[in-house]
Amino acid sequence: MSAVVIGATGGIGSALADLLEERGTPVLRLGRGTTPRLDLLDEASIAACAAAAGDGLRLVIDATGFLHDARFGPEKSLRAIDPAAMAHSFAVNATGPALLMKHFLPRLGREGRAVFATLSARVGSIADNHLGGWYSYRASKAALNQLLRTAAIELSRTHKEAVCVALHPGTVDTGLSAPFARAGLEVQSPRQAAERLLAVIDGLATRQTGTLLDHRGETIPF
Repeated sequence: MSAVVIGATGGIGSALADLLEERGTPVLRLGRGTTPRLDLLDEASIAACAAAAGDGLRLVIDATGFLHDARFGPEKSLRAIDPAAMAHSFAVNATGPALLMKHFLPRLGREGRAVFATLSARVGSIADNHLGGWYSYRASKAALNQLLRTAAIELSRTHKEAVCVALHPGTVDTGLSAPFARAGLEVQSPRQAAERLLAVIDGLATRQTGTLLDHRGETIPF
């Protein structure tokens, strides 16, 4: 199996898997609705899926993420911080991806180019935070960026040509972003976003490991 897409039942993940298959790349699609089933809140399922994927992987894409649901939404002020909502954001946006790295990074090919990419967000950048708000989402994505950076350093010791990156997909017409799209903001279709993200992945250099890039390939400061 040469490529794995996690979160493949979501808008961006499904589009990424479709595009890869159109290129002729075999893809293992993983998520809560797939067989085998992968649940970010269940490490045993992650370990089992990594074992099913096998060794020598060339591309692993984590297209998961949580911003809101029927219970929790992004906070507009300190008064809105809720510990349960924050814990869930960290579980899905930081701890879950960390467990993906724990189990999937060792299965990347040791020789030649291999890529692990996880979907982060510009709002996770501390340097780029000029508006405030969205405490849990911002903090959990900032944590993801740090986890990715740290894992990239460790991986580089054994996988010299591997690249680990966090990618900001921009605003995409999915259930995650739709309620927050505003006039004048570029909203991409899932396929457009997937095309841009794959173009960035295709152009990655080894020196870019451990960085946060947007969907145009531009570096976003942490």
